[in-house]
Amino acid sequence: MKFYKPRFWDRREFSVWPYVFYPFSVIVNLINLLKFKYSKTEKFNIPIILIGNIYLGGTGKTPLCIEIFQILKSLNVNAAFAKKYYEKFYDENRLLENTGRVFYNKKRSEAIKLLIDSSFEVAILDDGFQDPSIKSDVSIVCFNEKQWIGNGFVLPSGPLREKLAALKRCNYVFINGDQNLKSEKILKKFSPEVKIFYTQYKLINLNDIKNKKVLAFAGIGNPENFFDLLKKNNIEIIETLKFPDHYSFKKIDITNLNKRAGELDACLVTTEKDYFRLNNEDKKNIKYLKLELLIDKKEEFINELKKII
Repeated sequence: MKFYKPRFWDRREFSVWPYVFYPFSVIVNLINLLKFKYSKTEKFNIPIILIGNIYLGGTGKTPLCIEIFQILKSLNVNAAFAKKYYEKFYDENRLLENTGRVFYNKKRSEAIKLLIDSSFEVAILDDGFQDPSIKSDVSIVCFNEKQWIGNGFVLPSGPLREKLAALKRCNYVFINGDQNLKSEKILKKFSPEVKIFYTQYKLINLNDIKNKKVLAFAGIGNPENFFDLLKKNNIEIIETLKFPDHYSFKKIDITNLNKRAGELDACLVTTEKDYFRLNNEDKKNIKYLKLELLIDKKEEFINELKKII
């Protein structure tokens, strides 16, 4: 399904649209309330590290999962990923599979059981903050500083999966971007004990496109963040093109991209997630940027992880 995020979701100024959809948001809030009130929660015999979000998409969950895996590996902890299986999310799956073992199931709890049966010591759960069936030992919610909480409304009036009061269920908040004391104050209002960490992206194959004109395209949750990252690294962007999140590129899309790049005398650059959705033939003239997630106060966070492993 093609889905472009409505513009009013991220507008802070007044818009009538959130109020038009508000009755449906009330229903979503009620469903969330009943789900957590009446669902049975399962506790597992190994530590479960859950990385999720409240803002819908584009918050850096998967890069953080990968970084936490690398941290655990450096501590000689045998960890693996558990993930609910969605066929259309194979781009995220490939990123995780290139890092470590991934266990899939239509039920996250069953994926964790498969992981335990294979003698892994820690489960890293990519997504699942809204899944009440799992008792996690560490619960992390991710935000991006630029989009933050959008207009502050719950779906479909806004981009939030649930109310910010849900933050009381998490132990840590990770914000990708610069420190924002105003945002921290909002977080502390809903969860006074939550610990806040910041992250930044580092491009580790920047030389592949250095001193080149670029036509950048992306089909991710917030493509503007990718374009801004290129600009921040002094990449000369001639043009940008946006596609829906998790978009499956067709032959005509690639043909048109190559044609436009030729007209602009530019090279085609996309995200690693988008690159994984291309077949080998379509990848020929396209470069992707590989990201590394840097955690501010990383040693402090490592000490937090050591408490549960």
